[in-house]
Amino acid sequence: MWKNIVTQAIPLMLAQLAALLYNVVDRIYIGHLPGADSMALTGIGLVFPLTSLVAAFTNLFGTGGAPLFAIARGAGEEERAKKILGNVFSLLCATSFVILAVCYIFKKPILYLFGASDASYVYANTYLKIYLLGTPFIMLSTGLNGFINAQGFPRMGMVTTLMGAALNLALDPIFIFALNMGIAGAALATLISQTASAVWVLAFLRGKKAPVKIEKQYMKIDAKLTGEITALGFAGFIMQVTNCIVQAVSNATLKIYGGDLYVGISTVVNSVREILQLPVLGLMNGAQPVISYNYGAKEYKRVKTGIKIMALGGMAYTLLAWGFVLAQPHLLMAMFTNDALMISEGVTALHLYFFGFFFMAFQYTGQTTFTALGYSKQAVFFSLLRKVVIVVPLTILLPRLGFGANGVFIAEPVSNAIGGLACFATMMLTVYRKLASEQKI
Repeated sequence: MWKNIVTQAIPLMLAQLAALLYNVVDRIYIGHLPGADSMALTGIGLVFPLTSLVAAFTNLFGTGGAPLFAIARGAGEEERAKKILGNVFSLLCATSFVILAVCYIFKKPILYLFGASDASYVYANTYLKIYLLGTPFIMLSTGLNGFINAQGFPRMGMVTTLMGAALNLALDPIFIFALNMGIAGAALATLISQTASAVWVLAFLRGKKAPVKIEKQYMKIDAKLTGEITALGFAGFIMQVTNCIVQAVSNATLKIYGGDLYVGISTVVNSVREILQLPVLGLMNGAQPVISYNYGAKEYKRVKTGIKIMALGGMAYTLLAWGFVLAQPHLLMAMFTNDALMISEGVTALHLYFFGFFFMAFQYTGQTTFTALGYSKQAVFFSLLRKVVIVVPLTILLPRLGFGANGVFIAEPVSNAIGGLACFATMMLTVYRKLASEQKI
């Protein structure tokens, strides 16, 4: 199991790193734009909730379909696997165009609702109106890449994002600085890179190497199968939707209690979180198809081993990540901005936000296990518990109870501890015990 999970996880980590570079590199360049101070970075932060919304619908179909696809292949049901892939493709296409149209029409009121000021709206609007055009491409490349990994081609899946990220890295400085396009250049570079990644994914899944291909006769959306896909993907959907809600509420609250400066600090804090959580997410995503496959094959002892690997590996890494934040907060802030005030105020925000970061390992392990084994209701419940039930109310209440802008950052570690432990404990007392009893039978 170690070998199988690591074989899947390492390429996925590299692929996720490449995917992360799409946005993080943009933020690094934008944070150092001459004459823009911190306002351009603040504008990018206002776009976060909408990018989370795109990721939510991508997860709804992509992470919902991929485990079902892996289970079907593990059980030898090739016809069902083809139907799942074809339906996910059609669902991603249809949804992407709806999101593009709705967000484009209502982007101004949405951005002001999310905490934009007259000054920051200019930057947010410039970036968003270009970025939105890439919605179909990012949803197809991200949502379908899991089906490449699930067929035993993790390196090919890695190439998908590495190629796009490399292109983005090359184009960013050209468009932003050489052509003097600024924030619009960052968005354009991302759009071109996303398009290239989508073309690569579609070429592979329609080519000769893929054991299960996208075929026209399986693209017709099946209501019953769509229900199964969305039921399992609903956990990932909820996680991203709640991220959207939390980011929107956080930005709006920070606008009141800290102004544009703190919205910009939140942008950096969220970027650091995306970087530091990448290895543990790679481990979980690498383990998920392996666990799903073995569950479909009724190899319950191997499934339990996979869960242990996720828990122990996740705990070890998140402890190291927390230690790094405590040791190098100035370095992490300076990656994204030259603004001395933003850096000094951001150090406190980083310390608060990442306090007890290791509790996230419990959340990730429980959530991944529930999703991999098809326990969609439990996965959805614990997603809602951590974000909607705990984080959002605390984000609103703590600043009003005297914590000010820092209250927004304190809400995260509280939710990690309560939500993470509840999710993991429930998984161990229910699913894990059931695996042990089935193994004996």
